[in-house]
Amino acid sequence: MANGFTTLRLGLLFVLVVLASAGPPALQLAGAPLLAVLFILDGVDGYVARRRNEATEFGALYDIAADRLVEYVLWIVACDLGFVAVWVPILFCTRGVLVDLIRTHFARHGQTPFGMMHTRLGRWLVAGRFMRIGYAAVKMLAFGWIFLLLPIPELYPSAWRQWASPALAVLNALVGLAAVLCVARGVPVIVDAVLALRASRGSGAPSEVRPASEAHRRGARPAGAPPIVRHGAARPDGVTAGE
Repeated sequence: MANGFTTLRLGLLFVLVVLASAGPPALQLAGAPLLAVLFILDGVDGYVARRRNEATEFGALYDIAADRLVEYVLWIVACDLGFVAVWVPILFCTRGVLVDLIRTHFARHGQTPFGMMHTRLGRWLVAGRFMRIGYAAVKMLAFGWIFLLLPIPELYPSAWRQWASPALAVLNALVGLAAVLCVARGVPVIVDAVLALRASRGSGAPSEVRPASEAHRRGARPAGAPPIVRHGAARPDGVTAGE
């Protein structure tokens, strides 16, 4: 059932995309409420998995993949609609791919996503609850503001002429803050990864991921392997906007 909620979330995402891209303005008024449901479902799937004891490795990976798809698609749609510049989705997608790649590499060596952070500032920026929730909240507000503004020019042209400038200023502030937090939370991961790889080379410790054993390829987990992240547990990037 938990994976069903994740699938429902992806289905609603693409309904939202069609609505924003080709829907009549009157129907586009439903965009912001639909977006709210999308974000609520992000927490429901993990809760259901824990309550029904349905946590699986696939469920955890499926949930993380859905988070990434929701965020990336929403930024791309916002760019296509003309609300954000093209560098915005490029920035968020690049940062997300690089950080996930680094964390996957270190997870194979027993490092947790937040445990690999070695500096106090890095831990606060990346693993701190305040920063994780704040980053997700800023992105959700930015997406919500976009879908609130989308039908206004067609439905209420006189109001849009009067309020367009301050409304877009609020949007630019939210997007700018989200971009700053995106970089601020991504750079420490990259810096710590580079330092760790240099240190491992200097000490002669292996820094590359070794080929999987035959038993691992068949699905058996070798002794001493790091714990599997379960559906509904802490995610590699903390709380997301659909991250």
